[in-house]
Amino acid sequence: MEFITVSAKTLDDAITEALIQLGVTSDQLDYEVIEKGSAGFLGIGMKQAVIKARKKIIQPVKEEPAKEESFKEVKRAEPVKKEKPAAKKEFKKENTPVKVKEEKTAAEKKETDLANVEPETIAACEKFIYDVLQAMSMEGVKVTSEVDEEGALSIDMEGKNMGILIGKRGQTLDSLQYLTNRVANKMQDGYVRVKLDTEDYRRRRKETLENLAKNIASKVKRTRRTVSLEPMNPYERRIIHSALQADPAVSTHSEGEEPYRRVVVTLVRK
Repeated sequence: MEFITVSAKTLDDAITEALIQLGVTSDQLDYEVIEKGSAGFLGIGMKQAVIKARKKIIQPVKEEPAKEESFKEVKRAEPVKKEKPAAKKEFKKENTPVKVKEEKTAAEKKETDLANVEPETIAACEKFIYDVLQAMSMEGVKVTSEVDEEGALSIDMEGKNMGILIGKRGQTLDSLQYLTNRVANKMQDGYVRVKLDTEDYRRRRKETLENLAKNIASKVKRTRRTVSLEPMNPYERRIIHSALQADPAVSTHSEGEEPYRRVVVTLVRK
């Protein structure tokens, strides 16, 4: 398959756009970085990220011997009638509704009532972030905090080379957010939720994931085949679930263990 050329504001956005255009997940993508891109200064001199991408070529594997061996095993096991009840029990364990229930339970735990954020907590979180930035030799970063409409502590960072803090698909930003949450919840009673952002990454990532969800749903309806997305954190999985919950033609659930848990999109068969 020939390469396609994709450009976007960031390298992560370009990779995601390639996934959408090719209709594949990240483990099925081959790509070459042509231009990493740069934010420039105040938007001046900004360069878009450019990649060449194609669907990964998978060599077919001959499975004739395996099939023949499997047939012999089934033939020998055929007289044993007690195997049938055991197969039914195993099927029930892997039933999809159990996985859907598990995802809902995880989401419900996140919806606990938030405590009022105390000034001492805000100060401690900001100091922790400044100490981390200093350890990373990132000077001149401005940190601003506010309690948003949901009652969460929203912290934004502004400065140069903030892509370092975002990391690959937001992994560095997520890790720093997790640690800041730990700091906040050691400072006071009740649960405090911290949201960490820079360069409007959270909103841009949310839009990218919503577009990806809609494109994956279209592919599922067109091909009538289940699609498993790449591993995502709980926040990003909820974005996919929410984006497709109003679509009656598809259903979503999560599979796997953290940090490799992923969303699976399935056609609703009538």
